[in-house]
Amino acid sequence: MTDLQSLVALTYDGLADLLASVPVETWDAPSLCTNWHVRHVVAHMTMPARFTPEQFGAEMAAVGGDFTALSDTVAARDASLPLADHVDALRSPLLHAWQPPGGGAAGALSHAVIHSLDVTVALDRPAVAPDDAVVAVLDQLTAANGALFGVDLSGVRLEAADTDWSWGSGDAVRGDSGHLVALLSGRTLPDGRALPRVDR
Repeated sequence: MTDLQSLVALTYDGLADLLASVPVETWDAPSLCTNWHVRHVVAHMTMPARFTPEQFGAEMAAVGGDFTALSDTVAARDASLPLADHVDALRSPLLHAWQPPGGGAAGALSHAVIHSLDVTVALDRPAVAPDDAVVAVLDQLTAANGALFGVDLSGVRLEAADTDWSWGSGDAVRGDSGHLVALLSGRTLPDGRALPRVDR
């Protein structure tokens, strides 16, 4: 049985290694998250390394319990922290052990993998998450049939180009496993591909 929490740590460490080695201007490159640069994504990912539960609760209260508003506020504010602080936060044991409320290790892994891919796919770099981690998140997202991010998987077959992973039946959507995770997470790839959204 794979220890999902250990894959979380490896994913964050891999992103730290990458971002410690890139030119400074890379931090201001666009990510797959709308309106967020790389530094915004990292500021969001590393909140658990900076906030105690009490501080997080105070931040949530300040925005009326709206997590999206909290994410945008914190990302905009904390993106300006020194780059070395961001890299250190990605290596933090607190972050590596963190689990979202009610989400457990699977939720922590999903958070780490999806947001790391928001960076690496946008930068055209290989995934930093271990292969096992990416496949585990693919399985999570498809088990929910796209509902977690509101994508419509009817009539879609997903095929990984770098592993033997596949899911569904219908029109084939093919790409590296990390690209498929990004698509399932409602992202638009740099080549313009996106999965259809569920009509609300």
